Amino acid sequence: MTISETPDQAWLEELYEWLRIPSISADPAHAEDVQQAGRWLRDFVQHAGGEAEIRQTETSPLVVGEIPASSAANGAPTILLYGHFDVQPPAPLDLWESEPFEPEIRDGYIYARGAVDDKGNAYLLLKAAQLLASERALPVNVRVAFDGEEETGGHSIVEFLEGDERGADACIIFDSGMPREDVPAFDLGVRGIIYYHLRLQTGERDLHSGVFGGAALNAAHALMRTLDAVVSMPPELRAGVTEPTKEERASWDELDPGEAVLAEAGARAMDERAADEFYARTVAGPAVDVHGIAVGEPNFQKTVLPVAAEANVSIRLAPGQDVEEIDAAFQGLLRAATPAGADLGIERWASGPAGLIPPDSPAVRLAQGAFERVLGRRPLLLRSGGTLPIVPALADKGIPTILSGFALPGANMHSPNERLLARYVPLGVAAARETLVALAELPSD
Repeated sequence: MTISETPDQAWLEELYEWLRIPSISADPAHAEDVQQAGRWLRDFVQHAGGEAEIRQTETSPLVVGEIPASSAANGAPTILLYGHFDVQPPAPLDLWESEPFEPEIRDGYIYARGAVDDKGNAYLLLKAAQLLASERALPVNVRVAFDGEEETGGHSIVEFLEGDERGADACIIFDSGMPREDVPAFDLGVRGIIYYHLRLQTGERDLHSGVFGGAALNAAHALMRTLDAVVSMPPELRAGVTEPTKEERASWDELDPGEAVLAEAGARAMDERAADEFYARTVAGPAVDVHGIAVGEPNFQKTVLPVAAEANVSIRLAPGQDVEEIDAAFQGLLRAATPAGADLGIERWASGPAGLIPPDSPAVRLAQGAFERVLGRRPLLLRSGGTLPIVPALADKGIPTILSGFALPGANMHSPNERLLARYVPLGVAAARETLVALAELPSD
C-alpha cells in the first residue's frame, strides 16, 4: 500500500488547534484549558457526524461520544477509541527551542507539548474515523471515551468503564510508540504505579550547623536514609511479578541494545548491569524513582541545618503485582528506615494497577495485519514501561485492546522539545483507518 508521506496541511492546521491549548492537568491554573481541549474533541466528533458530550467529574472532564457505522445493517462490531487530551507541564521552558504550545515543523518533526503524548497520537485515530464516516465507509460503530487527567493518574475513565453497560468488541489506543523508526509495535502489557508525597520533620526550626551540626538530626540526611530503603529495591518490592515469556524475551533481541537506547536518550547507566538488563528492568520489572526533593538551601551559601524535607517518589509496578500489597510493603520499608526522632508523613497521591493484554486475541491479530499492509512490517509484540490505568480496566471488562502509536524513542515525551515525525501523520491515519476496517471482521456482541 502506497501512502503519501507528506502531511496534508489542512490536517496539520486541525491538529495544531488542539496542540495550542495548554491543557496541563497538573496545574489548577490550567483547569479551563483542560475543559477547552475537551470541547475541541467533542466538536470534532460532532463534526464527523457523531454525537459527543462532556461529562464533568470530581476531577477533570471526560468526553464520551459515538460515530455510528455507515451501513444500516445490524451486527456491526463496536470499537472503542481511547486517548487523553491533557498534557504534561512544559517546564523547564528555557530548554525548549520553540514555544511549547505553538507547534512548528523543524527537520521533519512537529514540535509541541502533546505532539505525541497524546494529542498527536490520538488525532491519528480520530481522523481515520472521521474520514471513513465522511466517505460513508465506516464499517464499525466507533465509541469515543477520552479523559483529561491521564497525566495526573486520574481514575475517571476507569470509573466510566466500571459503570458502562454497553462495552465494546475491541479498543484501540494510540498512546505509545515504536522502538525505532518504521518498526511498529503493539504493547501487550503496561506497568502500574503508586505515587507518594513524603514530609519529614526533625525539629521545630532550622538550626546553625556550626552549633548543632553533628548532634542534631538533619532532615536532608534523614530523608536520604529513608528513601534508600526503597530505592535499593529490596525483595519485598518485587513480589508477585509475572515474568516475561520466552517469546517476549526473544522479541527484545530485535530491539536496539539497551546501551544504545540509553545513549540516544543522553542517559547514563545506573549500574554495570543496567544496559544488558534494560528491557527486563523497564518493561517487565518494578522500579522506584525519586522525582523531586525540597530541603534546605541549594542555591546560596547558607550554613543551615534543615529540619524539614519533602519528596515525591513512585514505584512502577510490573504486571502481576498487587497495588495494595506493594503499597503496604513500600510504606513499611519507609517507616522502618526513618531515623529515630524524625517524623515521617506519607501521602499516597495516585495509584493504578499493571495490566496484560492476551497476544492471541483476534483483535490483535487483525490489527497486526492491518498495520503490516500499511507500514510494510508486522508489529512486534512488546510491553510498555509506562502506566495506562485503562488497560487493566479494559481487561476486567473482557475487551481486547490494541495499544500502539507513532512516538519514537527521541520523541521527548514529558521533556522539552516533544516531537512527532511529521510523515507519520498520513501513515498513522492510514494505519488507523485500515485497522478500523479490519476489525469489522470481529463478531459483534
